Formats: sequence, structure tokens, C-alpha cells
Amino acid sequence: IHNDAQRDAFARRGNALRLNGIDAVMHDLDGVRKLMPHLDFSKNTRFPVQGGLAQPRGGTARHDAVAWGYARAADRLGVEIFQKCEVTGIKRKGDQVISVETTRGPIEAGQVGVAVAGNSSRLFDMVGMKLPIESHVLQAFVTEGIKPLVDTVCTFGAGHFYISQSDKGGLVFGGDIDGWNTYAQRGNLPTFNHVVAGGVTMMPCLARLRVLRQWGGVMDMSMDGTPIIGKTPIDNLYLNGGWCYGGFKATPASGWVFAHTIANDKPHALNTEFTLERFREGNIIDEKGVGASPKSH
Repeated sequence: IHNDAQRDAFARRGNALRLNGIDAVMHDLDGVRKLMPHLDFSKNTRFPVQGGLAQPRGGTARHDAVAWGYARAADRLGVEIFQKCEVTGIKRKGDQVISVETTRGPIEAGQVGVAVAGNSSRLFDMVGMKLPIESHVLQAFVTEGIKPLVDTVCTFGAGHFYISQSDKGGLVFGGDIDGWNTYAQRGNLPTFNHVVAGGVTMMPCLARLRVLRQWGGVMDMSMDGTPIIGKTPIDNLYLNGGWCYGGFKATPASGWVFAHTIANDKPHALNTEFTLERFREGNIIDEKGVGASPKSH
């Protein structure tokens, strides 16, 4: 927390979490200092720290472990998983999808679910549909390994920066998307400089570390910052996308309601509003109130 308005916003967010059975604790300056003693607590910094909002049960999950855990469970239930198999086309018959063309041959299907994150638009191009989604690259970085320094996930309230520490000791951090439409995953140096500047402002000791590697992921940024989970105008074709850069943490719940939608050919009660039609009807779910600007979400 860096100002009074932010304190009010964080208190409101914390109350919303607690109303939904999720732990949330507001901290004053001393409370934040105990949790993250390496932050810049001086009065001369550009954005002096005044407090913070903590979710003690929150944390990180190793993405590979989560993906393979789901894959093994699905395999035990009889799901066939084809690795290194690229979709090259989707075959239609009228308003219905009948098969998916791949580099390993066609797959006939009575129902097709698309959950491919940043490549959602590319797959829907194959059936002649344009999605209300822009694809942007989001960079992440990891430093050399050091002794334990950050035992949580910390975000910078005055900028767009987050940081945590991996099992190997490297600090993992990131910030803003690059800011223009692309499917390339290289990233650019101006965004790197911007992200690092925010990190060093929040935690000056980061300036002494070496960055070992950088990578980029393609984000499916929806026009209102809210995902799309449901049916499409094409019979038996379903979409789970538009998660912006928050899709991983939503995997269990989004997968559950998406499976329900496919199995029953109608949405679950939890995803009835997350439709494609909301953009045509004007019923957008714009939590930040910034309009059709994917970068602002």
C-alpha cells in the first residue's frame, strides 16, 4: 500500500476475500517490514510503503507438477494424450465441426473443446471466427540462485511487478505485457528495463543479482479482462480462453465448469455469464472499468 486510496481499495478487496472464506490480513508498515524486511522502507523512495494486504494461505505451485498431475489422472481415466501433435486445421460440415486435422492425422470428433491460451485466435481462424481477444507476450525472468530471501509472492502496489523464489534459489519475477499484438515469444528489452526498474525500486538489493534467463508466453487478452468459457456459434465447438495472464491459477475451477459445459452442452451455473455473446450484447464483465483495452487489464 502506497497511498490512502490504495488502502481503501485493498481493504475492500480483503473484505471480499474474507466474505468468500479466503484468508486476508491488512498490515501496517511494521507488519510488512516483518514479512519482507528487504523492501525499501525509506521515506525518500518514489513510492513510500505504508502497509500491505496479505493472503497467508496463498503461494506458488510448480506448473510442470500441476500439468503432469492432471495428465496422469486423465490417463488413468482413459483420456488419450498426444504430445508434439500440432493442430493444422478444423473441418466443418455446415455449422458443425466434424474433425480436427493434425500433423499426425485427422481426429474425428463429436465435440471439440479449445483451451489453448494465447493461440485461441489462431485456432478459431481455422473455422472463420474472429474472437474478441488480442494476443500479447508476457515476459518472465529468473536470477542466479541465492539463499532464501523471499518466502512468499510479493507484488509492487505502485507498479506492475511481482516476485517469488524458486526451489533452486532463483528469484522469479515479471511485470507488464510487452504492449503490442504478437505471437512471438522473444520479448523486448524496453519492457525488461521497465520491469527491472520497478523491481529495484521496491527491493533495491535486486540490483546486485544477475539475470540468468528470460522467456515469453503468449497471453490471450480479452477485451474486458474476463475469460470466455462456454459454447460458440458453431455447434459442438466450445471455448475456454481469454484468461489474460491469470489462467494457470484458475485451472481447477475453469476445467471443472468447462467439462460440465461440454458434457451437458450448456454452461454450469458458475460460467453462465462468461459467454462470447456478452460482447455483442454489451454485458461485458469489466471489473476495472477501463473499457476495451486489453493492456489495461
